[in-house]
Amino acid sequence: MECWPAGSVDHGQRARGHRARRDGYHFGVIIDCHGHYTTTPPAVGDWRAAQAAAVEADPAYVGQKGTIEVSDDEIRESIEGAQLKFQQQRGTDRTLFSPRASWMGHHIGNEHTSTFWSQHQNDLIRRVCDLFPDNFVPVCQLPQSPGAELAGSVAELERCVDMGFVGCNVNPDPTGGFWTGPPLWDRYWWPLWEKMQELDVPGMIHVSASCNDNFFTTGSHYLGADTTAFMQALSSGFMNDFPGLRWVIPHGGGAIPYHWGRFKGMAQDKDWDFDSLLDHIWFDTCVYHQPGIDLLFEVVPADNILFASEMVGAVRGLDPDTGHYYDDTKRYVDAVDLSEDDRAKVMSGNVERVYPRITSDS
Repeated sequence: MECWPAGSVDHGQRARGHRARRDGYHFGVIIDCHGHYTTTPPAVGDWRAAQAAAVEADPAYVGQKGTIEVSDDEIRESIEGAQLKFQQQRGTDRTLFSPRASWMGHHIGNEHTSTFWSQHQNDLIRRVCDLFPDNFVPVCQLPQSPGAELAGSVAELERCVDMGFVGCNVNPDPTGGFWTGPPLWDRYWWPLWEKMQELDVPGMIHVSASCNDNFFTTGSHYLGADTTAFMQALSSGFMNDFPGLRWVIPHGGGAIPYHWGRFKGMAQDKDWDFDSLLDHIWFDTCVYHQPGIDLLFEVVPADNILFASEMVGAVRGLDPDTGHYYDDTKRYVDAVDLSEDDRAKVMSGNVERVYPRITSDS
């Protein structure tokens, strides 16, 4: 089933080692752990549309990787007027940058389809980060075709880490909203968890487009998947078998902070290890109103929160109540009463701890 959405600056002004005082507190660079290349040049979508049409006509179609003709100037234009502009306007420094999540489309075609598409997407991310090395750090998507073993995803992760990528996005439901694959604790996933632990790279748990009419992609599907992944880890305890495995659960953790007592209470009733799970899981700040951010910080320890905005992403407009962009999350975090140490952790220190491969040449 086909289901996928269509869709002048000083690059060196923020060196990574620069330290400054902003908004009354002292810390290093501000690192946004959640950004996607949602503004790709038209040729990228055209290539994908042709590939999707070919596998719709013949599900066994293999094809070849081929090329996508995109110039450096086109990439610069696509970034400078969007992600880079907002990054500078909002006072952040670096963004962990990955392919557009709703375009991962693992349910489209077959293993070859996903492999070629993922390679192209990751190659584009590498080019963005080469053109803007002080502003963007590469994170990859994986070719998780439904029913296929994870050897291809492991191979792509290895290829990307060799190219300087610092993390990956892991889709817990490559079937596009139907959840017919094995849960995250199943041994099916273990080759990926083992490789992530070996390479010391975290995974952001991030689904792609939903083809199930019961779930709206960027609303219920995204937030439901965040909550589901956490619950699978909590109820199974499998992460204790992988002491170095780290997940980032985005969008503020879905329902988790709001229902913290429910999850903690169930863990207590069923003798699940709730506390040790926080050695493996972090939540980002992609929550688009002040009360939600306030709740996140009231409930979740500061050591487990990573600054993020996911701009330019699912919510792009201005909040009529404030006159500011919904996804300008730095404003919300700035308004939270935090110690200087906790603020430094959230804005950069925790990200560097969870993504230890972040370096000046990432």
